[in-house]
Amino acid sequence: MGEGGTNCIFLLIGAGVGIVVLLVVILVPMSFSDLEYYEIAFKRRKSTGAVDTSRVYSGGKYFIGPDFEFKKYTASAHYVFLNDVAVFTSDKLEVLLDVSFQYFLRPEDLKQLHSQYDISYEAVMRTSAVDALKGEAPTFTTRQYVSDRAALEAAMFKGVRERLGGKCCAKNCKSFKFACPPGCKEVRLCTTADKGLFVDVKYFQLGQVQIPSDVKDRFLRALTLQEDALREQLLQDAQIVRKQTDVEVRQIKNDGKEISANATAQSTTIATLASANYTLAVESARSQGLKKLYTKLGINEQKFKNSFDYLRTLRGMDHVHFTVDFQQRIVGNMGST
Repeated sequence: MGEGGTNCIFLLIGAGVGIVVLLVVILVPMSFSDLEYYEIAFKRRKSTGAVDTSRVYSGGKYFIGPDFEFKKYTASAHYVFLNDVAVFTSDKLEVLLDVSFQYFLRPEDLKQLHSQYDISYEAVMRTSAVDALKGEAPTFTTRQYVSDRAALEAAMFKGVRERLGGKCCAKNCKSFKFACPPGCKEVRLCTTADKGLFVDVKYFQLGQVQIPSDVKDRFLRALTLQEDALREQLLQDAQIVRKQTDVEVRQIKNDGKEISANATAQSTTIATLASANYTLAVESARSQGLKKLYTKLGINEQKFKNSFDYLRTLRGMDHVHFTVDFQQRIVGNMGST
């Protein structure tokens, strides 16, 4: 083989290598696909449109080949707003509800969601939620729609949650509030029919409740009458309290007077006893003193004792004066000497 043939071979080899390098440069970047953190996806072949549901991909960059792309689903919350949903109460009256709720796709059930609803699942969720609301609505009276909103919202939430999410317990019961509601079935015992529409309804909000105007007027009148009755009851209770207070005040005053009278009586008794004891002590001392005096003076006869006692008594009187006769005062008041 000559020099020309060798050069030709080198050129062919170089061209082949160049083509391979060019293909690598072109195809390798095309083989990478990205998923955002709020997305999940299946791998789909571009040439045939066939979807590979064997693996669910989450956010990140993946080398899946140039003939593949991602069929993406939203991994974050799906917001649903339902306005003026017409439902009937248990007393056959139509009311309009505004509700909203947020649901999340289950990655472990995404294959079944894809096989049954594909990309039309959002419309299915809306219509199923409306059906659930209409199913729960007749369990409440029109009055309860006005006065028991918390129970109404809880029942509506439960109906929508079970219709869309089924009755299976979640793998992680702490992942959200109603992940494992009372009576849910264990995961290992669940069938496809128990999984609902393969989503988790985590949040629910009951908005405006529109009641027919004539019914609303009747309820308002009833509420007004009820408030008037409560007001009258409060007024009557206030009167009773005032009367009871007056009785208690009078009782306290009477008790005070009784205590004061008892104290006065006890004080008088104590003073009387003290005075009597004083008089007794003085008289006892006087008797003992007179006895000693009579003994020392030698006064034995009773008449002299009486005379002496009489004179002594007169001497103790302020308005009595001893005189010899009616004209001359001899000693005056003996108490002053």
